[in-house]
Amino acid sequence: MTTLDLTYVLALQHVPRIGDITAKKLISHCGSAEGVLKEKQSNLLKIDGIGALTIKGLSDSRHLKEAEKELQFIKDNNIKSLYFTDGDYPERLKHCIDSPILLFQAGNINLSQKRIISVIGTRKITTYGVAFCKKMIEQLAPFDPIIVSGFAYGTDITAQKAAIKHNLQTIGCLAHGLNQIYPKTHKKYMTQIEENGGFLTDFWSTDPFDRNNFLKRNRIIAGMSEATIVIESAEKGGSLVTADIANSYGKDVFAVPGRATDNQSIGCNNLIKTHQAHLLSNPLDIPYMLNWQLENNEKPAIQKQLFVELNTEEKLIYNFLKGNDKQLLDVIAKACDLPVFKVAGILLEMELKGLTRPLPGKLFELI
Repeated sequence: MTTLDLTYVLALQHVPRIGDITAKKLISHCGSAEGVLKEKQSNLLKIDGIGALTIKGLSDSRHLKEAEKELQFIKDNNIKSLYFTDGDYPERLKHCIDSPILLFQAGNINLSQKRIISVIGTRKITTYGVAFCKKMIEQLAPFDPIIVSGFAYGTDITAQKAAIKHNLQTIGCLAHGLNQIYPKTHKKYMTQIEENGGFLTDFWSTDPFDRNNFLKRNRIIAGMSEATIVIESAEKGGSLVTADIANSYGKDVFAVPGRATDNQSIGCNNLIKTHQAHLLSNPLDIPYMLNWQLENNEKPAIQKQLFVELNTEEKLIYNFLKGNDKQLLDVIAKACDLPVFKVAGILLEMELKGLTRPLPGKLFELI
């Protein structure tokens, strides 16, 4: 895209009341953003669904002046612009009706890798959520997926730091322009992320920071990925909005179950209960469901953790399973003289530590 073309796309993007869906409709009719801005309004009104109020601002010369200012910011900061018809625009996002007509990119993003997943969840992630997220990224690492998230507190930064640790590309989708970073405390991670991926946004440097931006940003997170993974979520929250968007796009959604009494598991449990997400108890369910294959159809190596610290009850269950092969949940509870509900929770914690795994029929065994 030439500098002139980009200027006109920016100008069209700046016009009030013209969102991405309408912009694409106008561009399709006129052939380009420049064509839209130069077309007679009487002709534009002949387009189905286009009204006088929608195109009222198209003739305002201020849009081109503001576009030129933003173009200068883009040049000065070595930002890459991705037009929605470009080959390097996220392929899956292209097929989403409300995808941005223009994305701004910072870093070294390479979308030639087709395996892309979004990892989202609460900002108030628990130790259980952190453990599952880290384990999941570790076990998916052999498949070399790109990890997409929102660079926010909690789940987002946990997933992106884990991706960097395992040399995976990670992309932070931002709810503001590339002239700032939120939260500011995450500025220390920017260089690592740009070296191992980068940042995407459809917001200008002049756009005001607003909480509603996060909801708009979520369509990019859901749209560019093959699947969306919800680690933890309260009963309401942005993660559930993203999951809903992903479902509307026909994408796979996975949710990690938790105890019914845990506030940060209510959202995930509800997604599973209402069949809006696949239950995710084992990270390797993801490549199985998405039909990912390693070279030569090898199975990913699962490294057992060494020197894991166990509490008294975990040691009790571990020693019982060590001497009795796979066993039913009820049998384990009775043998260890513990309530069934408590044993279920302990076994989940041990699974996160890489010590046990569930089998069909409520059976459990040591790894």
